Parts: sequence; structure tokens; C-alpha cells
Amino acid sequence: MIERELITYPDQRLFAEAVAARTLLTMNEVLGLPDRDRVDVAVTGGTDGTTILEAIGASPLLDVVDWRRVHIWWGDERFVPADSDERNEKQARAALFDRLVADGRMSDAQIHAMPADTRSASERENASEEQTCEALRHAAAVYQSELVGELGQAAAMDIMMFGVGPDGHFASLFPDHKELLVDKTDLLVAGVDDSPKPPPTRLTFTVPMIARTDYLWICGSRAAKADAMMHTFTGRRNPHWPASFADARRQLLWIGDEASTARLHD
Repeated sequence: MIERELITYPDQRLFAEAVAARTLLTMNEVLGLPDRDRVDVAVTGGTDGTTILEAIGASPLLDVVDWRRVHIWWGDERFVPADSDERNEKQARAALFDRLVADGRMSDAQIHAMPADTRSASERENASEEQTCEALRHAAAVYQSELVGELGQAAAMDIMMFGVGPDGHFASLFPDHKELLVDKTDLLVAGVDDSPKPPPTRLTFTVPMIARTDYLWICGSRAAKADAMMHTFTGRRNPHWPASFADARRQLLWIGDEASTARLHD
């Protein structure tokens, strides 16, 4: 496993601005490499994820990146209808990407959202457990097919950002859940039918897919994340603390503010 690094900023504002700047500069660095015509970035939802996207939009470094060569993916998504306010995609578009598309910096074709639940309200309400699982399996296979179609069998992200929950979850990989233990290297996307956080149905990158990324950043601010940041940074593949499974090919960072990393500085 690659060596882990911890970075602490004084407060939430500087935390978000610093992650935004790091993201933009790393995207630009990747695009400057020989024979690279694109950069692929996986984003997430939640308070920290949305705040970071808003900070990217407000950053003076926004124009450093050639957004025509940027492709956006999601590390996880709530499996709900496309117009649901619970969609990570909807929140991310409102925070940043709709503006970039409207400004002509990037096109909708560069934004690769995870599939939404296209079943009617009646179909969702009356579905059996097996029918729901099948809908999730199909949606996961569709997204994996898009990944492979765009990036080949060795599909990987250049950058992934994840928040970490107070329970230590990242992506939609929750404590002691079976999806966390997926070890098939060719299974990139999985469905979750029993999330302990609502909504219960979700899609997520698997641990093997996450480990393919070059730059992986686990981001958490506020005191409520202090236990999770400590246990996931110091632990290794502990099913009780899912983000302890995080791995990457080049850089693996835990980034927080003073409140969230307090237990790591005791």
C-alpha cells in the first residue's frame, strides 16, 4: 500500500479552498503530461464534497484548467429518480458544472453521471427485494460499461475525491457491509440495497476501482469527523472503518481542518 499523508488546515474555509486549488493544479499537471488529451476526475456528494465544488467555482485558479479536456465521473450516487434533490449529480451541477456548461467551457458529454432510477413510483414501491437488486445490478453494469467504453479495460481515474462520514464510510461503502469486501479486480461498480443512510439504494465504485486512481483524497471537516479521520488514517482495511481500505497508485491524502484531525495531533 502507498504511504498515507495527512494535511490539516486551520478552518473549514481554508480546507475547502485548499482542496479546490489542489484539484485544479493537479488537473492542469495531468493535462500537461505527454500524450495526455484528457483528465478524468471522480467527485462525490455530501457537505464537504459540495463545498469543495463551490470553492473550485470561486477559485482564482479556475481558468488554469482547459475544461474542454476534463471528464467528470461520480464515485457514488443515490439510486433515485434523476430529478431528485438527493442526487449527488444534481447537487454537483448546481455547485459547479451547470455553470461551466452554460459558459461553454465544457459540454454535457463530458459529465458522466451514474444512472438514475427510471422506475415509476409505483414500480419502486411495489418492487420485491430481488427486483430492486436486479435494477441496481443493471445500473452498475451500465456505468461500468461506460467507464470501459471511454477508458478501456484498465479504466481508472486520475483524481478521486471522497468525503468521509462520521461512521468512516467513503463512497457508498459502509461499515461491515458486503460491498466493502468486493475484491474482484474487474468489478468496478456495485449496487447497494441496504445503505444505513437514506436513501437505502445506491451505486458505488468498488475498493478495487478506487485503488486504480493516481491521486486519492479523503476529505473531512468539522469535529463530528474526528473519530473517523483518526481511525481511517491509522487503520488498514478495517471493515468497521471503510475509508481505511483507501489506496491509490501515486498519492493518498487525508485532508481536514483542525477540528476533524484533532485526534491525529494528540
